Amino acid sequence: MRIFLAPMDGLTDHIMREVLTDLGGIDVCVTEFVRITNTLLPNKVFYRACPELWNNGYTRSGVPVRVQLLGSDPVCLAENAVRAAELGAPGVDLNFGCPAKVVNRNKGGAVLLTDPENLFKIVSATRRALDGKSPLSAKMRLGYEDKSLALECAAAIEEGGAQELIVHARTKTEGYRPPAYWDWIAKIREVVTIPVIANGEVWSFQDYERCQQQSHCSDVMIGRGLISNPYLASECKARLQGLNYTDPDWLLLHDALTVFFQRVVEEMEPQCAAGRLKQWLHYLRRHFSDAEDFFQTIRREKSPQAITERLQASKLMTV
Repeated sequence: MRIFLAPMDGLTDHIMREVLTDLGGIDVCVTEFVRITNTLLPNKVFYRACPELWNNGYTRSGVPVRVQLLGSDPVCLAENAVRAAELGAPGVDLNFGCPAKVVNRNKGGAVLLTDPENLFKIVSATRRALDGKSPLSAKMRLGYEDKSLALECAAAIEEGGAQELIVHARTKTEGYRPPAYWDWIAKIREVVTIPVIANGEVWSFQDYERCQQQSHCSDVMIGRGLISNPYLASECKARLQGLNYTDPDWLLLHDALTVFFQRVVEEMEPQCAAGRLKQWLHYLRRHFSDAEDFFQTIRREKSPQAITERLQASKLMTV
């Protein structure tokens, strides 16, 4: 039973991956997508998307990070997959699920689910090029406008040589609107033999259990649910083992927020730093009342120094 941290563009960058995996419970991470067009990208692009490559492809706490590629050209995707593997990626993932309009207009992401034959060409070219250098997985949705090709797409991905398949249980058109159709993942499991990881609309342990039961998958990928509750992975594992579980107090998460913001300030433009912290707090307030209070405290702040001071003051008040 593994829990994956989902790749989310503009959210689960290396800083977020480091902080969340430090808190425990996550077994595998996948990077935000690296866009592949018609060229072999230089090493610096991969190191920028996945600084964990400097640590043999693992986070500080030892969680492997797969490099995700997005594109439609089989040859270019294959060449760049080899580049990622040679730089030390513990795995390469192909993105067939991104619903963004600009991505789909450029023949990337979920739009590829309209052409199972091309999926097969992309996966098979990438698998042949990797030649055992790194495991290959793929992430798909249930379709583009509807689910009519879901089983055919999954079969094409397996036949192409993917070793694992992650399925977001909605179509591109359905976006991120509830519900997630976990029962469709069970249908996919009936037509493929490779491991399948279920993804979509897991916000709590109860969701996690229902997802496993309806999808018939033991492995689950969680995205926004883990951003909203960074302890969710640990909670799921504890409760499955029949252990008593109590959410860690806000003080521990406050320390993680502080570390996160310090790293953001160090690595991003000052005018962007405040937005990143507010973005995370926006999700956290779904689960933590203290996050709502602190969000309201800093919502109009733009200065990193002022926010840092408020973080310090908030911790003193919490203690």
